[in-house]
Amino acid sequence: MNYNNKKFRTVQNSENGETNDETIFEYRQKGNILTSDYQGGQIVKGHLIGLVDPDGNIDMRYHQINSKGELMTGVCNSRPEILSNGKIRLYENWQWTSGNKSNGKSVIEEI
Repeated sequence: MNYNNKKFRTVQNSENGETNDETIFEYRQKGNILTSDYQGGQIVKGHLIGLVDPDGNIDMRYHQINSKGELMTGVCNSRPEILSNGKIRLYENWQWTSGNKSNGKSVIEEI
């Protein structure tokens, strides 16, 4: 699976998450290395870097500046599903490595 030049939007998130339906992720992939810039909603600016396995699962680390001016960091594992329209949906399990270090789940979909 290749995520290069695909854009995603959050469609579901845990209460303790900061991304929402206004947050847009722009994915780039070279080989098995994935990067993304993202922003929107509560996110002023964010970046992630990760590794994609042969099944399209992503192991990533992220950091972002939120609308409160805080630098937040975390880890995330994403599992892909191909929708009937051919777009990708990612099921994400994440945990903050800053702040209260809580965890959560989110779903993002290709737009």
